[in-house]
Amino acid sequence: MSHQPTPFTFGRTSAPTVSFEFFPPKTDAMEARLWETVEKLEPYQPDFVSVTYGAGGSTRERTRNTVKRILTDTRLKAAAHLTCVGATRSETTDIIRDYKAAGVDHIVALRGDAPEGVGEAYTTHPGGFECTSELVRAARDAGVSQVSVGCYPERHPDSPSFEHDLDVLKRKIDAGATRAVTQFFFDPDVFFRFRDQAVAAGVNVPVIPGLMLQSNFNGLQRMANLCGASVPESLPPLYDGLDDDPETRDLVTANVVAKLARKLEKGGAEHFHFYTLNRASLAICLVRLLGVRALAEAA
Repeated sequence: MSHQPTPFTFGRTSAPTVSFEFFPPKTDAMEARLWETVEKLEPYQPDFVSVTYGAGGSTRERTRNTVKRILTDTRLKAAAHLTCVGATRSETTDIIRDYKAAGVDHIVALRGDAPEGVGEAYTTHPGGFECTSELVRAARDAGVSQVSVGCYPERHPDSPSFEHDLDVLKRKIDAGATRAVTQFFFDPDVFFRFRDQAVAAGVNVPVIPGLMLQSNFNGLQRMANLCGASVPESLPPLYDGLDDDPETRDLVTANVVAKLARKLEKGGAEHFHFYTLNRASLAICLVRLLGVRALAEAA
């Protein structure tokens, strides 16, 4: 008698919900890879997918085109990233209204990075929104029902203190944000501590862990340095000698993220947001380990 394998649901009786982040493609080859990724991930029925927005609004049109194509060509619910950078209040509000008219009912509201690049001093755009909470309120006033915001389980690089970070997050929630998605991290205790402190500060919306699927360790280290994420000492040796072995790097990454997800689930996490880097394989691996099955399989 044959037996079907038991889904590895990390002790849950049902699979968690998931969501995926994409970035707008810059070349024809990158566009082809993106839509191949979207096609492969669509059957896993994510709660939503989001499309990022470049520094200084540099990808504004590509973001808008990508979001609208997801809406028209797939069954996915698309969320559009939007920042306070590179546009006046009226220009940004017009973008929100355009999205709303196109059927986009989910905005990911972010301050954004300085137009000069990550790590440079941030300054408010002349006539633009001064902070994310103002952008959240504008989206809600325009009738957008879902507004996600970012949060940092470790201190934001521009923040004077962790307490200031919590205050900023609370202001965004008070302005109407409906969920908060974390910057990536590697230590589950970092997330649990942040979640508990956020709740104590009055944050009453879901705080969703964001998990990075970057298997190029040099690239991962650069990202971590820019966003202030601490890298555990155990991580670099796992990638030593694998610069020319992407397949093994992917296996290592899948193992690292799966262990993190398992601990997060045991601690009560019910939704995972994956930073896919427009690649399907690692995302599929992780959601399957979480017990999520494609639509045809679920039927």
